[in-house]
Amino acid sequence: MEESMSAQMRLRLLPSARCLFDEPIQVKVAGLRSKQLVTLRARSTDEKGVLFNSSASYRADGRGEIDLNRDPSLSGSYVGVDPMGLLRSLKADDLHKYFYKNKALEPFIVNFSLHEEEGRMLAEATNERHLMGDGVRRVPVKEGNVQGVLFTPPGEGPFPAVLDLCTFMSEKRASLLANKGFVVLALPVFIGKPNLERMNLDDFEEALQFLQSQPKVSSKGVGVISRSKGGDIALSLAAFVPGVEAVVWINGCSANIGIPLYYKERQILSPLMFNFGKVIPTESGANIIKYAVNNPLAEENKGSVVPIEQADGHFLFVASEDDLNWDSKGYLDDMVGRLKHHGKNNFENITYPAAGHLLEPPYGPHCPSALHGMLRFPVVWGGEPRAHAAAELHLWQKIQDFLRTRLTSSAAQTTSKL
Repeated sequence: MEESMSAQMRLRLLPSARCLFDEPIQVKVAGLRSKQLVTLRARSTDEKGVLFNSSASYRADGRGEIDLNRDPSLSGSYVGVDPMGLLRSLKADDLHKYFYKNKALEPFIVNFSLHEEEGRMLAEATNERHLMGDGVRRVPVKEGNVQGVLFTPPGEGPFPAVLDLCTFMSEKRASLLANKGFVVLALPVFIGKPNLERMNLDDFEEALQFLQSQPKVSSKGVGVISRSKGGDIALSLAAFVPGVEAVVWINGCSANIGIPLYYKERQILSPLMFNFGKVIPTESGANIIKYAVNNPLAEENKGSVVPIEQADGHFLFVASEDDLNWDSKGYLDDMVGRLKHHGKNNFENITYPAAGHLLEPPYGPHCPSALHGMLRFPVVWGGEPRAHAAAELHLWQKIQDFLRTRLTSSAAQTTSKL
């Protein structure tokens, strides 16, 4: 009897073990004893070779089955019903590790395994989570001052175009947006070591022009999506450079952070600086830097505030209230107030009460703290893990709807909704 039991043991990933990075899967187990207690484990290795793990204990129903869409985890990395909880809670053994999955050609590989209480493995299955859908083209770009990666959807187009400003190079969000019918140029704000002397808005304008010149791009203006330091660059493009039709600003600043910004050989914005005396250390060894950023509303910092009231395009402002990197919610409120004061209503805004700084495409591992790219010490990003994951899922759809609405002519809009 024991033999036939194990032969029927199944760990299934539905609808398929292969999917896109931003698609959910259903994890189901069959062939267990009635009410048997087991542990499900997930593990994955990131691009830097760091191993991440998660686990959760489940009790089978009377028929010896478990369905993660229905059944609660009793203990482990999370408790309660959380169908994609094993992915969200993947964690490295060392503290302050961000899961690097930034190259679009390699899928995010997650190994799921089922174990008896004593630890013996009963079954396993591998989930291949792809960043690029069928027919999407990936072309590295090195032209003039433009250094990034261009993603183009299959088909004739014309497609809406989006500049994805990542603080440091990542192809993840750009490739996933290309799957949805956008031509996307992933462009890092910093290549290699950040130059803190000056930043040229002209380089980003050049990237916009490169995008607009692509054969499959529709004639309507370009969209920009950004987070963190990319946010103030996106605002500056909207304020100073023509043709920016839509800006998605995620947990950015309302002022130009850290580095003087130049355009056409003259400084247009002074830098808003940090006061390192206001950094708060935590027991984990990561620092809270939220209160270390100087106040953009103070008189002496007025020259760093981006004059978004000059912009013709539309804004989607997104702020996490548990962002511990800086006061994203405060910056959002300031910008909304300023636009209203100028009689403008060219914006939408969303706030997520319990989410943290790093809002990304859904179903990646939650990162509570990691090394800060500019400051070179570990910082706390914030976010209650489950609420943060829910915010990522909600926002991902919102971003697509906003960009599609703002970058498509009305005729094309009706067809894309079918």
